[in-house]
Amino acid sequence: MPIIENSAVVLTLWATIGYLLGSIPFGIVVARMLNLGNLRDIGSGNIGATNVLRTGNKKAAALTLIFDAAKGAVVLLLARNFAGEDAAQLAAVMAILGHCFPIWLKFKGGKGVATFIGIMLAYSFPVGAACCVAWLIGAFGWRISSMGALVSASASTFLLVLMGGGSALFMGIFLTLMVFFRHRENITRIRLGTEPKIGAKV
Repeated sequence: MPIIENSAVVLTLWATIGYLLGSIPFGIVVARMLNLGNLRDIGSGNIGATNVLRTGNKKAAALTLIFDAAKGAVVLLLARNFAGEDAAQLAAVMAILGHCFPIWLKFKGGKGVATFIGIMLAYSFPVGAACCVAWLIGAFGWRISSMGALVSASASTFLLVLMGGGSALFMGIFLTLMVFFRHRENITRIRLGTEPKIGAKV
């Protein structure tokens, strides 16, 4: 954990900002702006980029991926710049909580993968880049998108320690556990051999 340098009031402020920014459901926003329908009624019903891609609109999926990653990165960088590392890591943790449990959608949000990647890239670009490589290995090694998320999340904490990010160990563990928790149904399907392959219709 980073050294706690800010008051409870400042940390609460950045935690709130992190949650509110993280809770913006960009997948739904993009889908509506491009007249793609209600994302909840498409594919898996998830609000993330993978499900947006199931609309057949690659541009919409790319925009969702970028915006979902950006909200995690932006809140961490803003908090780091204005308040310090303790506020930055807390804001990042709250951003992924906001994405996964947004108040606007009755706490039924996404799985946090893009936001997790954005946070890692902002915290340490080498660590984030390595997480992206781990995602590619998992996703295309098994041809299963959720495997990419699980491999990347699993590797992230070790990458933080190996690449000098030990002060973010708590944040890394929390993000990893959150990604696994949100993928618990995917994990069950992977074990049963019923998880959809990349490119397959859902």
